[in-house]
Amino acid sequence: MRKSWAIPLALLVAGTVSTVAVGAGDDMLKPASLRQQTIGEAALAKGQPLVAVDAFEAAVAADPRNGRAYIGMAHAYEAQGLPGKAVKFYREALNLDPNDLNALEGQGKALVMRGATARANLNLARIKTLCKADCPAAKRLEVALAAPRPAPVATADAAAPPATAKN
Repeated sequence: MRKSWAIPLALLVAGTVSTVAVGAGDDMLKPASLRQQTIGEAALAKGQPLVAVDAFEAAVAADPRNGRAYIGMAHAYEAQGLPGKAVKFYREALNLDPNDLNALEGQGKALVMRGATARANLNLARIKTLCKADCPAAKRLEVALAAPRPAPVATADAAAPPATAKN
């Protein structure tokens, strides 16, 4: 009977040891994620937002705790003129670290681009609370909030005259 318990006990001990080993490095991001993040940042610097999105997605797939990859993805979507998608990825970064000034500022600017100034002002208030002193992130977001916004672009449907019924 002792042998019947020996194998499960050994597996339990081995599983506990491996769990402890995995848990020990939780604060470090996986190297594959960091490599993909670097590729994404380089693609953004070269003006290749589509390539950057692919790299940042790979970085997040390799390690979902990579907040900088989420922020990079948000920047890539902003470069494509998609502030709504950018807001989503800033939110993902803020889920990982609610005090990330870069994510708060970026999300605030993306919200301004979408016309959601009330929500952007909430981000500004949060940044000011976190900084407590002179804060460049707060100043940049204040400038974005104060800047005049372009008028909405009329679509072809909106510009067309209403159809009239023919008898």
